[in-house]
Amino acid sequence: MDDEDPSPLRRFVEAKRSITSIFDQLLDFVKDGSAFVDEAGRSDDLDPAALEQQSVEVRSCVSKLRTIRDVLLRRHMKVAFFGRTSNGKSTVINAMLRERVLPSGIGHTTNCFLSVEGTDGDQAYLHTEASPERRSLTTVNQLAHALHMDPTLESGSLVRVFWPQSCCALLRDHLVLMDSPGTDVTLELDSWIDKFCLDADVFVLVGNAESTLMNTEKLFFHKVSERISKPNIFILLNRWDASVSEPEYMEKVRKQHVDRCVSFLSDELRTLAVDEAPGRIFFVSAREVLSSRMQRAQGMPETGETGETGETGETGGALAEGFQDRLREFQRFERTLEEVISQSAVKTKFEQHAVTARQVSQLVTAVMDDINIASADRKICCLEEREERRDRLDFVRGQIHHLRDDVRDKIKTLSEDVSAKVTSALSDQTCSLPVLVEEFRCDFSPTHENLQIYKTKLLQHVDERLVGCLAHRCSAGVLRDIRDAQRHMIDGVRPLLSPSVQEQLFAPSSCFELTYDLGLAVLCADFQENIEFQFSLGWTALVSRFIGAANAKRALSGGEPRPQEASGFKDEVVVSIATGLASVTSRASMTVLVIGGVVWRCVGWRPLGVSLSLYGLLYLYEKLTWTDASRERVLKQQFVEHAARRLRTVIPVTSSACSQQVCKELMATLGRLSERVERSSAQLEGHVRQLSLRIQRLENIQRRSKAFRNRATELETQLDSFSARFLTGN
Repeated sequence: MDDEDPSPLRRFVEAKRSITSIFDQLLDFVKDGSAFVDEAGRSDDLDPAALEQQSVEVRSCVSKLRTIRDVLLRRHMKVAFFGRTSNGKSTVINAMLRERVLPSGIGHTTNCFLSVEGTDGDQAYLHTEASPERRSLTTVNQLAHALHMDPTLESGSLVRVFWPQSCCALLRDHLVLMDSPGTDVTLELDSWIDKFCLDADVFVLVGNAESTLMNTEKLFFHKVSERISKPNIFILLNRWDASVSEPEYMEKVRKQHVDRCVSFLSDELRTLAVDEAPGRIFFVSAREVLSSRMQRAQGMPETGETGETGETGETGGALAEGFQDRLREFQRFERTLEEVISQSAVKTKFEQHAVTARQVSQLVTAVMDDINIASADRKICCLEEREERRDRLDFVRGQIHHLRDDVRDKIKTLSEDVSAKVTSALSDQTCSLPVLVEEFRCDFSPTHENLQIYKTKLLQHVDERLVGCLAHRCSAGVLRDIRDAQRHMIDGVRPLLSPSVQEQLFAPSSCFELTYDLGLAVLCADFQENIEFQFSLGWTALVSRFIGAANAKRALSGGEPRPQEASGFKDEVVVSIATGLASVTSRASMTVLVIGGVVWRCVGWRPLGVSLSLYGLLYLYEKLTWTDASRERVLKQQFVEHAARRLRTVIPVTSSACSQQVCKELMATLGRLSERVERSSAQLEGHVRQLSLRIQRLENIQRRSKAFRNRATELETQLDSFSARFLTGN
């Protein structure tokens, strides 16, 4: 075999490298997909039950891919050599390795299974199943040779031989050569097959060209074909150099071997067609090939290359005539073996993994499609809900603004009505003040202490009656109007609230009570009664009757009338006249006597006497009738005049205070309802923000699921390329 020719085994190496790269990418892809599904499940944006199931499926894919990837890293092509004892199985392997690696010789030599595989190091070594300890290759005879076999090893044991790849091109391409004991020395064929043959890509039946195909050899491969569908079998008829001694029968013997082997492969095993089977039958001399290659490795010319016969190689073995044909036959065997094993190994070892990879990719793709569809559906629902809540929020804000304006107008109108009602009622009560005062009954005594008590009780009585009358006339109607206004506000706000909040709306207030704080005690604190006896025709009484008590008091006292208290120009003139008269009277009392004398001289003493007598009798009568009852009546009259005058000044203040009470109550109700609406609006805004965040998360989920979908498509494209390159063409 020419070492410069590219080996078909490279196809397996390239396929292994390609499928391993795909599985590395696929494993990373599925792990990322599993993390993505778990993350989507924790967000509660999608159905957690469905995502949990999908997460379990994807995680199972991760475990499966890890197992397959580990298997791929250990994958290699395996050729198992079987045959009867001393047919030259070990010599064939040594010839392929170009070195005497495995024990060989006459008789029963190999007594256990020996695998030869490449190592990157420069030193050859081996180890057994029982111990991974490296042992020198020189111990292989002691371990595997039937004559020196370690008693701890059984025939079904495996000894792994690691040979430097630099010494053998075959081993550089992940090829393992398996040597076996003779099939005619054991009854453990079934266990052999189960343990060493199920992963073999090619079986080489090493036969002896000096004898025919034996039943023990056939039995073994019948058992193999029962466990492996159409195994790849090569038949290598060794020691063909013996045919040189009988050249006249060479072709007939060759034809006899071919016919029997073809019948075995096509008719009995049915692994190959009749026309394909001859291409799997080779006539070689492994001993000659090994001897020639070892000489060439040592720099010596290969014996027999010039066609000479009877030459002796370094190993002492003679190379018979026709060696070059047998060498080319062996090289053809190696080349055909490489081609078949490469095709077979790629298909058997990688095809199912490629199918599994495609299934995993499709499963993850289906999961991503489901997540994408579910997130798209949920996103549409969230968009619709967000739009609905935004419309609702705009409606609530617009309605509450309109309701506030409307309610403020109603409050203003109602406040004005209350003010008018209180003003009218208080004015009427001021007019009926004499009746209220007259109703008052209490013991009266003109002493100072008793008068103070009397006036206090009188004030309390008048205040209570005024407030009671005002409440009777105004409170019921005002309270009814307030309840109607509150009910109107509640009815206006109710549609703006959620059903749960609507149930919590309070009924119109029934505890509101309109208070009338007249402050009569303060208003009348400066009231000073005058219950001293005053003759009705006396000078003071006459002045008071004409110009009023207040003006008369100032006139008689000589004081000037204050501008703000003067009622007009006429009153000022009268007061001035009275003041002048009083002044004259006080300065010249004698003038009265003079005037009296003049009158007496004019009318006589009788009319004057009668007048004076009547005047005196009237004075005496009034003096005698000036009792406590008269004093009480005068006090009440004075109080009525004083209180009425003061009440008229507080009518606007009282009506305004009542109006403010109503306005405050209604504004408080509006404030509470507005607060409810604001909380509802804030909840709507919160829901809108939450929906916006959820939409963003769903969009992110969609983007990521699409990205995973694209990655899956890229991996499937790589799988398609792998299948087209390495699988479909086989």
